[in-house]
Amino acid sequence: MLAVLFIALAYLVGSIPTGVLLGRLAGVDVRSAGSGNIGATNVARTAGRKLGILTLLGDLTKGLAPVLAARGIGLAESVVAAVAVAALAGHVFSIFLGFRGGKGVATGLGALIGIAPGSLPIPLTLFVATFALSRIVSLSSIVAAASAPVAFLLLGYPQPACVAATAMALLILFRHRENIARLRAGTERRFESK
Repeated sequence: MLAVLFIALAYLVGSIPTGVLLGRLAGVDVRSAGSGNIGATNVARTAGRKLGILTLLGDLTKGLAPVLAARGIGLAESVVAAVAVAALAGHVFSIFLGFRGGKGVATGLGALIGIAPGSLPIPLTLFVATFALSRIVSLSSIVAAASAPVAFLLLGYPQPACVAATAMALLILFRHRENIARLRAGTERRFESK
């Protein structure tokens, strides 16, 4: 019962629309500005870099806090992994936004920090390198997300963590399907903040 409660709570925490709430501080509805996405990149473009950074930190915390809480009370690793996926699912399919949401990169990063911090150098290095070469956040995010399950396998993390990393990568890639189409067409935007 406690496991189910934590998974549900993680989903609700993940559902908090950080970017929408912070965008309102600048008088911007980020859902109808820029790309229409609620994540840090669009918040930075439409409401300013400071709010973009705060959105990044808030979204990251939504993924990290439930995982740390579940681990802190000694729940099984399989439950901790499910909590991580639930937090990301909440961000991607927010109950507060009619089951719509963001792309999930920052929340997924927070969840990964919670379940396997030692895996982060691989996806983070690939994100930074891809962004430095392309200045395209979506491409960098796609490369990093796809590399996370591989990093988990290479580093020998337990099966529940590997399954969670794979599920989260698939969710993030699914949410980037329009970006993938624009990348293939050569029309994806490069990053420029307001």
